[in-house]
Amino acid sequence: MKKIQKGFTLIELMIVVAIIAILAAIALPAYQDYIARSQVTTGLADIRGGVTAFEEIINRGTPSTYTNVDIGLAATTTRCAPITVTPGAGGSISCALEGNPKVSPHSITLTRNSATGTWACTASAALDPKYLPNGCTQ
Repeated sequence: MKKIQKGFTLIELMIVVAIIAILAAIALPAYQDYIARSQVTTGLADIRGGVTAFEEIINRGTPSTYTNVDIGLAATTTRCAPITVTPGAGGSISCALEGNPKVSPHSITLTRNSATGTWACTASAALDPKYLPNGCTQ
């Protein structure tokens, strides 16, 4: 008479645990990089909203002393502390990034070219390029 096996053997369970550990070792760093990149992208989105109002102030020729409030930005957000505005035709909007330690001491800046009126996105030199949003340089 055959004996029917019920359940798993210890070896089979150990193999499954080893496979899960290998997958976790690969996935965890990739997920942490994804989080850091999303935090930089969120910081950029937080300051990008001020570009339109900034342009409007420049085109109207209104005073060259304006702040975050004048262009519709908060002083700080969950990813930017603080947000700084440099007024003028060649001005900029900058975000000091907060959050993941991989991005926290760095900044991302939108700078206006006074000759062409275009905006360029740059990040602090120490920020790892793999975390930069598309269109941003160092």
